[in-house]
Amino acid sequence: MVLSRHAGMGPVVSRFAAIMVACAAPVWANAAEGPKPAPPQAWSFKGPLGHFDLAAVQRGYGVYAAVCATCHGLAQVHFSDLADMGLDSEQVLALAASWRVPDGLDAHNHLQYRKGRPDDAFPMPFGSPAAAKAANGGIVPPDLSRMVSVYPGGADRVYALLTGFAPDARHVEGKGFANPYAIGHFTAMPPPWHEGALHYADGTEPTVQQQARDVTTFLAWVSAPHQDTRHRLGVGAGLYLCFLALLFVLLNRRVWSDVRK
Repeated sequence: MVLSRHAGMGPVVSRFAAIMVACAAPVWANAAEGPKPAPPQAWSFKGPLGHFDLAAVQRGYGVYAAVCATCHGLAQVHFSDLADMGLDSEQVLALAASWRVPDGLDAHNHLQYRKGRPDDAFPMPFGSPAAAKAANGGIVPPDLSRMVSVYPGGADRVYALLTGFAPDARHVEGKGFANPYAIGHFTAMPPPWHEGALHYADGTEPTVQQQARDVTTFLAWVSAPHQDTRHRLGVGAGLYLCFLALLFVLLNRRVWSDVRK
């Protein structure tokens, strides 16, 4: 018995289609639960001529130190780097000394600490990933050194995530806290902000939105601390090239002015 080329393909195609639908269903489900697009914000540091508001950066550091540092580290940042946010050497020295950094083991094999120095990196909040998991329900909180640069959506997404919790957010077993800007609309991080929980030395009102905005600005600055310098150099180079172009045009006219057409 000779079969045609396509004989018997119907059942095979049906089974293949069923397998593809079954495999694609989880992908479609995850896509449906993708994070909500973050509303665009007006950041002073956006754009080729943008610059950081150093007052906001300093306030954001205060928010990080008081709230975020209990779980999140800044492993790629040294205390001396903070001089670029408008601090003098004495202020950097005092700021570093306010932190305790690991200093090896003592005679009893216990970890000992000392005051921080400007050349120290920010200390990690937990001694090991295992300790971080044990303290955070099996989740290791991410390091924030380059968060704004690598996080999809950048500063807008970070700000949206920080302010996207419902006022009465409750922990859901196995999922975390509801947040439409998180992957799967849930995050292990609890709502970090409380109205008036902090005091700003410059008199700025510490609302939830203001705290989130300031710490986002600080994290954006940490992710690109030399951005303002690059922008200034770029503007200077552009102006210099414009001057050279104008000079070339004027010289070109002078050189050829005696040549008759």
